[in-house]
Amino acid sequence: MFTLAELEQAHAIVSAAVPPTPAHAWPLLAQRLGTHVVVKHENHTPAGAFKVRGGLTYVHRLKRAHPDTRGLITATRGNHGQSVAFAGRRHGLPVTIYVPKGNSVEKNRAMAAFGAELIEHGHDFQEAREEAIRHAARDGLRMVPSFHPDIVLGVATYALELFRAAPDLDVLYAPVGQGSGICGCILARDLLGLKTEIVGVQSTEAPSYALSFAARTVVATNSANTRADGLATRSPDADALAIILKGASRIVQVTDAEIADAIRILWTDTHNLAEGAGAASLAAALQEKGRLAGKRVGLVLSGGNIDLDLFRSWVMPGATNVEKAAVS
Repeated sequence: MFTLAELEQAHAIVSAAVPPTPAHAWPLLAQRLGTHVVVKHENHTPAGAFKVRGGLTYVHRLKRAHPDTRGLITATRGNHGQSVAFAGRRHGLPVTIYVPKGNSVEKNRAMAAFGAELIEHGHDFQEAREEAIRHAARDGLRMVPSFHPDIVLGVATYALELFRAAPDLDVLYAPVGQGSGICGCILARDLLGLKTEIVGVQSTEAPSYALSFAARTVVATNSANTRADGLATRSPDADALAIILKGASRIVQVTDAEIADAIRILWTDTHNLAEGAGAASLAAALQEKGRLAGKRVGLVLSGGNIDLDLFRSWVMPGATNVEKAAVS
């Protein structure tokens, strides 16, 4: 798809706006999993999640190929929209973003703060996306997809940083929403010639990619009811699935309860706040702890954008008294 030189160029584009994020080996997580663990902290980007990298690269390459672009439009549950708004502002392009009704209040505010016009439509991401496509055609705006090769190239820059810092990882767990994150990990690993096993993570309540991986073809679902909104995909991208089928070993499904546990653990063990998708990789590793003995494990903490109300209602009720004290 791309060369290592192109990935390095994308890293230079991203680095102009997003400093490299940390990759830390946390002793308490190592104790929990019984092995060496490295966390890639994409919650430390200026937009609080990894997707800002894809937005920056996509818009940079779009402006070079189509300098007459007069506006961007997209649909999102939050992090993708923030990435497009962030990149659009840097390039002086107006951005319109469709979100489903009842979307994250705090993510909506963040997108608006980056200068985007927000429009609520539909009951889930898919309905918002379909309306955004109609709007783009009507007004001549550039529809920014959730999955695109240039987005994958940009996102792959976090994996480039991680693999350069920890080239000896045996296995890397990456959450799967629309697929750009795990595909970026596969791209960087392959371009660097590494042997790291890459494992996708999905919610049991939004298992479209897991079902598609098992069936070896696209399988859509009727709902995506996970509280981890970054994993709430019910219609997989065929191009993303093709990359995942070729480059990932499997997709693990985790429950919302397991994700909530992982959010609490990331706070108590590392004092980092993770959103649901950001904690999914740890949830999967904990589920598979028995097969990780002696392996060097990488976890992608893909973002930290979780609403306070959601944190209170979802994450806190199941916490022990000690954990409640730790996050109070």
